[in-house]
Amino acid sequence: MAREDNGRHIAQSARFRGEQRMERATNHLMFRVFITVILVAVAFCAGFVLRSQTALVASWGIPVTEEEAASLSQAAAQDTYESVSARVADVEDILGTYSLDKVDLTGATYSMLADMMKSTGDPYASYYNPDLYNNYIKESTSRSYAGIGVIFADYNGRAYVAGVFEGSEAEAKGVQQGDFVNAIAGEDTTAWSMTEVVNALSQREGENVSVTWLRPASIDAQTGSEFSTTLECKVYEEANLSTDLVGTVGVVKMRQVTQNAADLVRQAIEGLTAQGATSFVLDLRDNPGGYLTQAVDVAALFVPSGVLVQIQTNDGITPKSVPSGSKVVTEAPVVVLVNQYTAAAAEVLAAALQDNQRAQVVGETSLGKGSVQVVRELDFGGAVRYTAAYYLSPQGQAIDGVGVVPQVGVANGSTEGEDTQMLVAVDTARSLVPAV
Repeated sequence: MAREDNGRHIAQSARFRGEQRMERATNHLMFRVFITVILVAVAFCAGFVLRSQTALVASWGIPVTEEEAASLSQAAAQDTYESVSARVADVEDILGTYSLDKVDLTGATYSMLADMMKSTGDPYASYYNPDLYNNYIKESTSRSYAGIGVIFADYNGRAYVAGVFEGSEAEAKGVQQGDFVNAIAGEDTTAWSMTEVVNALSQREGENVSVTWLRPASIDAQTGSEFSTTLECKVYEEANLSTDLVGTVGVVKMRQVTQNAADLVRQAIEGLTAQGATSFVLDLRDNPGGYLTQAVDVAALFVPSGVLVQIQTNDGITPKSVPSGSKVVTEAPVVVLVNQYTAAAAEVLAAALQDNQRAQVVGETSLGKGSVQVVRELDFGGAVRYTAAYYLSPQGQAIDGVGVVPQVGVANGSTEGEDTQMLVAVDTARSLVPAV
């Protein structure tokens, strides 16, 4: 008997909720009909008073025919669901009213936001749930910079090897430029960014960690051969900038665009000039980028005035010019050497010198990573990462997905044991010096 009463109570409750929903739907329909009638009446009156002014009336947004009034009503109903939040609210209302099971708010939020970020088509877009984001913050502010002797960079939302330190354990065990990180200590990292990989490794100082790599046929390939290495995480130190003097050609090798890159380049150029350099090669091969502001400041060491980069956002395109008060460090000819792993801020630097006709670019077309990612914290916990801007060259040419195309193309290789690209770059720099 109790079961029958309980079943009868559930049925009555469901019927009552159904009547409530039907009543809401009926009221909503009556309201729409009422609005439609009002709009038609307004249109009729406007047409009566302003018989020949239909264009003027239409410009006010008032429908001038019954068909337009009906269409407006239908469009208003459609516009209600032109946002994800409205559609989710509709489903949430249905489940809250009729479903016997409750929605897992946390699980639904995590899954929905992760899928929403993927749906943008942005390979760098992702959602960090609160736990992941807290780890991200903790690791990003850590003073530990332990690693495995590898310089990482981002490409299409994944971390890859931009460079391997000479003499490192990673080099000895066969890790190569262009390898992608598939797993760290057994944890899948195929969707991890450079920052996440670096942060994860920095927390393992003094430990031996297993890293699984993917070696594709090219950086754009989706498949390749997989292999694993066990490497010690420790603090590696390598000079970010080195110099050489080849005859009268000064060579400056910059491995990353660091916070002090402009000061280092200025000192290097001044030192090489004092040694007799009359032209320069700025070697940006394998440079994964870094600080945009420093890329601009380095370019300003060679370009006296003008636009150095343009930044495209949702608000439009903003040019960045030579900072006021900047002074060039030399007026001597410059060659910029790039390859397929020159990326991001390093590409901005190469494009700035090329478009301002301040340097000849030699080598291979660069990577084409001309976008800026932002991590923004959410009020309810966690964060989202997304592409917020694109870099354009001073002349407005896209860098992302295109790269910087050299005026003098030279494939990677060696000639009688010598670096072919460097040989061509040095010869080009020497040829640009005016004859005395």
